[in-house]
Amino acid sequence: MSHPVDTHVGQRLKQLRILRGMTQTDVADGLNISFQQVQKYELGRNRISASKLFELSHILKVAPSYFFDGLQASDSAPQLLDEEATKIASMLTRIKDDRLRGQIRSFITEIANSQSVEQRGTAAG
Repeated sequence: MSHPVDTHVGQRLKQLRILRGMTQTDVADGLNISFQQVQKYELGRNRISASKLFELSHILKVAPSYFFDGLQASDSAPQLLDEEATKIASMLTRIKDDRLRGQIRSFITEIANSQSVEQRGTAAG
């Protein structure tokens, strides 16, 4: 059974790796380990040593503390982006035109709001 901290750190690793457009092999090559080991890290099956976490922070260009952000002492786990949302966020960050990004954000907001209205209408009916 994985420790909740190892699971959280692994999820943060996977989320950031996807946001950076990197494969498990890319990360593994930077750490001089196998991509299977990266898989185990991301699933929380294997703990990431302090030295590997430090190396990961350089490869992924974040502070080491990033991997612990959102970690709570209580049993309530923070909500991380699912894999699909992470991929969408990654694609959105590659769009450099601020106006276009704003239009896409507005479009997504409209869809999300219409879904909320529909769900409330269904619940009330």
